[in-house]
Amino acid sequence: MKCVALNARFLRADVMEGYGNYVHEIFKRLVLQHPETSFIFIFDRPYDEAFITGSNIVPLVVPPSAKHALSFKYWYDVKVPLVLRKFAPDVLVQPYGFASLTTKIPQLLVVHDLAFKHHPSFIPKHHLYYYRYFTPRFLKKVQSIVTVSDFSKEDIAQHYPFAAAKTTVVYNAAKSGFQPLPFEARQAIKTQYANGCEYFLFVGGIHPRKNLLNLLKAFTIFKKWQKSNMKLLVAGRLAWQYNDIMEKLDSYKHRDDVVLLDYVSDAVLQPIMAAAYALIYPSFFEGFGVPVIEAMQSGTPVICSNTGSLPEIAGHAALLAAPDDVEELAQQMQLIYKDEIKRNQLIEAGKQHSKKFNWDDSANRFWQAIQQLAKK
Repeated sequence: MKCVALNARFLRADVMEGYGNYVHEIFKRLVLQHPETSFIFIFDRPYDEAFITGSNIVPLVVPPSAKHALSFKYWYDVKVPLVLRKFAPDVLVQPYGFASLTTKIPQLLVVHDLAFKHHPSFIPKHHLYYYRYFTPRFLKKVQSIVTVSDFSKEDIAQHYPFAAAKTTVVYNAAKSGFQPLPFEARQAIKTQYANGCEYFLFVGGIHPRKNLLNLLKAFTIFKKWQKSNMKLLVAGRLAWQYNDIMEKLDSYKHRDDVVLLDYVSDAVLQPIMAAAYALIYPSFFEGFGVPVIEAMQSGTPVICSNTGSLPEIAGHAALLAAPDDVEELAQQMQLIYKDEIKRNQLIEAGKQHSKKFNWDDSANRFWQAIQQLAKK
């Protein structure tokens, strides 16, 4: 393999979330493992040097920043193909669900999920139109598709049968820094963030799809049943349609027990995760659900939704609840609070289950997909 081009738009140090982490973890391994290959990293704005992890990376800044539908088309279909002409890469990796409809370079497209098909109200209207119109065109144009769970693979095949034969699964994983903490360190984290109390942890953007409102309702029921001093920590940035959530939170009965942390780096999140009484992940829809594996790897039990990919990713190592059934969610919170034996069983099961997901395996599988495409 002489040259691989990577759309690196989401490698951004200030807001590294799911898409960006997936690309960074896989490609920092591929760059190291394949020094014979030149990797062209294509950014749409100034980049952080931390992402240039090898001398075989050629970083390119290709303006303008792709921030809306028209700029997406111009960047993908005009600017990037023009820039890549002189490099003639064997493969162009498009990790964010969008592809170029004009380039002749073989493309590998990563589609994390089809959330816009299942919950269109959670998508800004201009983005929704773009997804609906262009997703089938992207899937037809590209030669290979990678997705992050068997659930998403089946979902793609159901909605776009023509794409089934060229779709493979490469799982997400958790970073090595998500690991258990000794008792004293956990107590220090509780003192720092939760006034010394135990706490449930919610990780995800404040956005309707992540279902924070129903979690707050379930937390109210839990408080009514248990009369405990349990806190709820919320780690996530203000994403979209968050005003209603924030307004309700202002008048929330247990507002003093809810701690908003905003977006936090991995270095901050990792000990917070390891010290949590449980992770509560009640999302309406996920293509994977990385925090579930991060919690399990940290020795923290998990309560998550029974929808989307989450039953597949959580396996039998978590408690499940319907995301729209606040009483069922509260019952699972009560169970994990009252039954210490069950909680410890979940912790041990989670540690074992999380070993099924690791970035080295994912990088190897991704490289196989690149090689297969280059041979076509």
